[in-house]
Amino acid sequence: MTKIRTAAVIGSGVMGSGIAAHLANAGIPVLLLDMVPTQLLPQEEAAGLTLEHPKVRNRLTVSAMDKLKKTNPAPLYSEAFIERLTPGNLEDDLAKLGQVDWIIEVIVENLQAKQQLLSRIETVWKPGTIVSSNTSGISIHAMTQNVGDEFKKHFLGTHFFNPPRYMKLLEVIPSQYTDPAIISFMTEFCEKRLGKGVVQAKDTPNFIANRIGTYGLLVTLREMIANGYSVEEVDAVTGPAMGRPKSATFRTLDLVGLDTFVHVANNVFGLVTDPSEKAVFDTPAILQTMVEKGWIGEKTGQGFYKKVKNEAGKEIHSLDLNSMTYAASRKISSASLEGAKQAKGASGKLKALLGGKDRYSELAWNILKPVLLYSAAKLDEIADSIVEIDNALKWGFNWDLGPFETWDAIGLKRSVERMEAEGSEVPEWVKAWIAAGNDSFYTNKEGQSFYYLKNEYKGIESRPELISLAALKQQKKVIRSNSGANLIDIGDGVACLEFQSPNNAVGGDILTMIQQSVDEVRSNYRGLVVANEGKNFCVGANLMLLLMEAQDGEWDEVDGIIRLFQNSMMKLKGLDKPVVAAPHKMTLGGGVEACMPADQIIFSAETYYGLVEVGVGLIPAGGGCKELALRVSSLVRDPEVDLQPWINASFETVAMAKVSTSGHDTKRLGYMRPLDTVVINPDHRIYEAKQAVLRMDAAGYTPPAREKIRVVGENGKAVMQVGAYSMKQGGYISDHDVLIANKLAHVLAGGNVPAGTLVTEQYLLDLEREAFLSLCGELKTQQRMQYMLSKGKPLRN
Repeated sequence: MTKIRTAAVIGSGVMGSGIAAHLANAGIPVLLLDMVPTQLLPQEEAAGLTLEHPKVRNRLTVSAMDKLKKTNPAPLYSEAFIERLTPGNLEDDLAKLGQVDWIIEVIVENLQAKQQLLSRIETVWKPGTIVSSNTSGISIHAMTQNVGDEFKKHFLGTHFFNPPRYMKLLEVIPSQYTDPAIISFMTEFCEKRLGKGVVQAKDTPNFIANRIGTYGLLVTLREMIANGYSVEEVDAVTGPAMGRPKSATFRTLDLVGLDTFVHVANNVFGLVTDPSEKAVFDTPAILQTMVEKGWIGEKTGQGFYKKVKNEAGKEIHSLDLNSMTYAASRKISSASLEGAKQAKGASGKLKALLGGKDRYSELAWNILKPVLLYSAAKLDEIADSIVEIDNALKWGFNWDLGPFETWDAIGLKRSVERMEAEGSEVPEWVKAWIAAGNDSFYTNKEGQSFYYLKNEYKGIESRPELISLAALKQQKKVIRSNSGANLIDIGDGVACLEFQSPNNAVGGDILTMIQQSVDEVRSNYRGLVVANEGKNFCVGANLMLLLMEAQDGEWDEVDGIIRLFQNSMMKLKGLDKPVVAAPHKMTLGGGVEACMPADQIIFSAETYYGLVEVGVGLIPAGGGCKELALRVSSLVRDPEVDLQPWINASFETVAMAKVSTSGHDTKRLGYMRPLDTVVINPDHRIYEAKQAVLRMDAAGYTPPAREKIRVVGENGKAVMQVGAYSMKQGGYISDHDVLIANKLAHVLAGGNVPAGTLVTEQYLLDLEREAFLSLCGELKTQQRMQYMLSKGKPLRN
């Protein structure tokens, strides 16, 4: 099989440019092509350009690349990756398609246009090159009507979800001609190289995720209209209470765009023949009206919601479908919704919501039931197994549980009895499965997971790169445990330290487990991985505990907490076995300091990493400042070379609480070291961290020697403080910000010593702790801490 070293994307709209950007994220050079413009823009005419000028002919792709650098959230892991894209056009650069390994078509959703493009591609196609379409629902088989047999073997659908960088799902759709070896290769390539969750879909209208997801959204809308629910009521039920995203139903539709949604629904409506199914996909009149009015959501500033400016700022208003007017959104509450909020896990929330006796429980059941029945009825038609359907909805629509996992969670047998009692038609295969004595679609036996497949349980294939801490805990692989953390045996003589406190905030229990883990690994293991499977790796230290102690004036307690943090990090750093950290998502403050002692960091591509303590009126005191000063000193070995520019950069990063926009972006902020690396598939990071431990151990690991730190001293501190003063004079920061910045400068500079002085790590830790304690005593810092805890955002006072 040909390796994919280079690619071409045809179509530079939002989706095409987003796919090209994500290929660039994966290190793949991309040729980005689009049509040649047929008219000059006014600015092109003013510049004396003609339609033949290269700037005009490549305008669409050049413009798309410019937008990539400005789009938020960023499609690129690093703005520097834009250099991996080459703009072009389909006339001058068509022949270049013969030089790439993968061609992706991302043009308008029109079968005839796609057929014509594929015929053009075939004229320059190099045998063996993979060609795919990013269609959201057009038949892959129909697209190949006018191309040769060899081309057909190398053609398939690759349906990325938008935005391609952030959405995990990639549906791979073979036609009846696609070579099975191509499907296997692309599945593995897209998982490992692009970091995608790949499901194989059948070539049916809208494939898997959009078929089921669109059905669910339409069922919800019809239930709302039939029983008089408001936009807010529906979203209160169909969000986190049901294990769905906060955007729930109508915020999701606004984000997707009602015009796009109607197009997707119409695609199924035009292709299915079953009258009852067709009736569901017949777009409700209210959606047609909103599209005609231009109320299509985020793109036009209003849809089911709109932001309204008033004296208090911005206010969210929602649409009343009866009057077609907007009014301020109201908060929805009920016993069942509160029960769901208090319950733990998606399964617990669903049971609490459905177990209530109010109208919101009824709404939840009335929209959940048809989706479960539809998923079961369409199983053989759209997918090979329930796993594909469940993964497609989890990865494409961000559901916590797929339809069949949901059925298990609410009780398969009990829910089917209720459905039949209400007159619903349950697919025969579901009834036969229950009659055979089964009460779930998934089960675990002796540590192995199984799923329903054609009337029997089939084992879910275990893959070495997928290490599940949850599964290992079920297999009783926990070595040590307390309320905040676990030490887990992940095989081959490697242990994993897993945080499990609320938000994975670092407190005494985690610090105690770090110290115990060091002792355990030193005696019995080859090395240690620091990783977890929480929503975020770690959002920082336990701020509530610190605030309570500070407000009570318990300074010995605060001092003790910081000493324990510092000592734990130093003990971790001193372990004579390799340590590899594998952070993901939000890794802030104390979370960064928990990674810094590691010999290597394997960043997940989506890691938002930064020392953000100044946002709550403090400075890093778990070794963060010390580690930055140490890195600068180690980087600049020549004593004659001035350290100031490097330490200034560290000062600015911490003082401005800068956070990386990706794992790659940690390099720009000075957090990434030469040995540190990034893994694009988040499901593989624990495996990659374990492999790094094993490589270091096999190479005869020797812990790095402790060295003294050269500091910029008193004069360097003054330079940093002048910078802070200038920002204050410019009105950018407050007096309290200046106080914090001065404390930070004092620590990073090494205190009041001459420039070039060599100091110990403990000396800098003592400066950190002293500065931290003094800031804890400041009223404005305590106000910032309180505000962050109550509002979830920083206070500027």
